[in-house]
This record gives sequence, structure tokens and C-alpha cells, in this order.
Amino acid sequence: TVRSTFITGFPGESEAEFEELLAFIEEARLDRVGCFAYSAVDGAAANALPGAVAEEVREERKRRLMELQEDISAELLAAKIGREIEVLVDEVDDDGTIARSAADAPEIDGLVFVNEYFDAEPGDFLRVRVLDADEHDLYAEFVADAA
Repeated sequence: TVRSTFITGFPGESEAEFEELLAFIEEARLDRVGCFAYSAVDGAAANALPGAVAEEVREERKRRLMELQEDISAELLAAKIGREIEVLVDEVDDDGTIARSAADAPEIDGLVFVNEYFDAEPGDFLRVRVLDADEHDLYAEFVADAA
């Protein structure tokens, strides 16, 4: 799993440079991408740089980058449909088991929802078959307990 985080609207960033970043994101097809719009931080040297980018432009660039990444993520996750993967159970609720794969960090990455499977406890490892995906999460069925 390859991940990275990007800043949009850093002082001096031109539209052409931002378009270059989008082209990189499209070509690299990273598994996980985070993004935030630049904001001044007390005492940071970047505050004095010329070429401040307007807040609405910074936010719009962030939105565009994340929309592109959502499309890429949806394609990458859809490629997992039909595969069996091992997951770690985080919780069991009224709908089933909520888990994550070895590629997914807690709280910031997607989840694996094992629908209608209740015979698990947090910390269990399961083998599941991916049935569906969206831009963030996988939807799976239970196959077996993992050793």
C-alpha cells in the first residue's frame, strides 16, 4: 500500500503547478491519499512567502484533488471484488462485523464490512471474500477464521 498527503494552495502555487500535481496523482494511482488546504501557522516561515493563494482557491483545489483520488480509490478497491483477504475485527454491531485489512490504518482509512456475521470479537482475524466496494470501503462475506 502506497500512501501520501498533499497540501493545496501553498504560497506561490500556480494553477499550472496544481494541474501537474493532478497529473501525478492520476499517473501514480496511489492507494491512499490525504489532502489539506494550506493555512498559515503562527511562526511558520511560509507565512512570509509571496504569492498567497486565496482561501477559496485552496479549498477548491483540495476538493478537485480528493474527487480525483476518490475515483482512483473506487477503481482500485473494485479490483478486489471476488478476492479473499484477511481482516482484523474492530467491532461487531447490529449489522455485522466491522473490520480492516492490513493495508488500512485505524480511523483514517476505509473499513471492511462483513455483513450479517456476528460470531466474532474485536481482535479476531477472519478470512473474507470481497463482494462489493465503493471509494472508501469494502463489503465482504465471512469465509473462515484466520489462524
